[in-house]
Amino acid sequence: MLLSIVVQAQAENYPYRSDYLWLTVPNHADWLYQTGEKARVEVTLLRYGVPCDATVSYTIGNDMLDDDQSGSVKLKGGRAEIDMGTRRTPGFRDLRLTAVVDGKEYKHHVKVGFSVDKIAAWTKQPADFGAFWQQGLDESKQYGLHYSKELAPEYCTDKMDCYLVRLELNSRGQTMYGYLFVPKNAAKGSCPVVLCPPGAGVKTIKEPLRHRYYAENGFIRLEVEIHGLDPRLSDAQFKEISNSLNGRGNGYLENGLDNRDNYYMRRVYLGMVKWIDLLTSLPEWDGKNVAVQGGSQGGALALVTAGLDPRVTLCVANHPALSDMGAYSVKGQTGGYPHFHRTPGMMTPEKIRTMAYYDVVCFARLIKCPVRMTWGYNDDVCPPTTSYAVWNALDCPKESLITPINEHWTSEATERGHMEWMLGKLKK
Repeated sequence: MLLSIVVQAQAENYPYRSDYLWLTVPNHADWLYQTGEKARVEVTLLRYGVPCDATVSYTIGNDMLDDDQSGSVKLKGGRAEIDMGTRRTPGFRDLRLTAVVDGKEYKHHVKVGFSVDKIAAWTKQPADFGAFWQQGLDESKQYGLHYSKELAPEYCTDKMDCYLVRLELNSRGQTMYGYLFVPKNAAKGSCPVVLCPPGAGVKTIKEPLRHRYYAENGFIRLEVEIHGLDPRLSDAQFKEISNSLNGRGNGYLENGLDNRDNYYMRRVYLGMVKWIDLLTSLPEWDGKNVAVQGGSQGGALALVTAGLDPRVTLCVANHPALSDMGAYSVKGQTGGYPHFHRTPGMMTPEKIRTMAYYDVVCFARLIKCPVRMTWGYNDDVCPPTTSYAVWNALDCPKESLITPINEHWTSEATERGHMEWMLGKLKK
């Protein structure tokens, strides 16, 4: 079974076409333990599919934090067992492995969880959280809905039409772009709508047709960007813009963090609601079903939108970013992407206060619609600790798909499963 998972994962967890393959099998099949229980992991290293006798050095530490244990083992028959110890508090431990064979290093890691149902977000709800965001929504609503759209024939098919949409956010001239997919000849009032926010970065809308099966199954789907950059710009142009405006220490996720009213993500969060305004204004909308779906930063924005806008009826989020961001301010606490503590000067009291107003866990506490979440344990971008912090904060109908081996990725089967979940939840 593990080998079949590896084949399906292709290059995601293992080096593509490498001669070496790691297998790590915790002694609990679900990779989960209670605090105080010891976790043991059987480690196997294969070369050409044959057990490889090598010395493996390892370190162990809490999720995304410094190592607190190290050692080495000699593989016999390609195998050894490593004691990961335990945790006294809920959270994850990470076993990081390195083997040197013929002068080259081969690395792998595996995370296991302890009392994960008790993982609680460090981030507290600001007392005026609701009032702050209601003010922003009111300001955005006053500007009204202004957009233009043009046919994008390069993405039209025999089953759907595609339009490039330019949405105006406010009177300051800030915009966002999106590709709108509408089933061919859709009748008035016949289609549920789905908003798909993007992952992190300054980049074009990659592979707009990757989720074509939504429109082929009767959904109107909108794939959007958040920076006001025309997705038809070349990759070279996007790279230049990203290099100029999105380096560590000056990236958009750090822009304005000293002040909650000036933070870059304020217009992004409000822009997601403006996209819902657009979708629900379409004559083809069925008048009942509004879904949001995304991964990483997109998963964060899906949950934020569901928390801000009661029109959202379904929410799907993969390994959400922007979750429990301020937790790193406490020694021994694991925080979420973008891991602000890695940039000197970011974990000031002012910036930590602003983080709370934009933290996904605060929006998760407000969600009432059904939510589907998926995450992996080996994720070092959006760590499982913070995915559980969000999951445990949800007080709504919810379903999870947990894929322990996954790092920061989802399979095509999982992505299509999101649509099938939505189909089964639509209001008739």
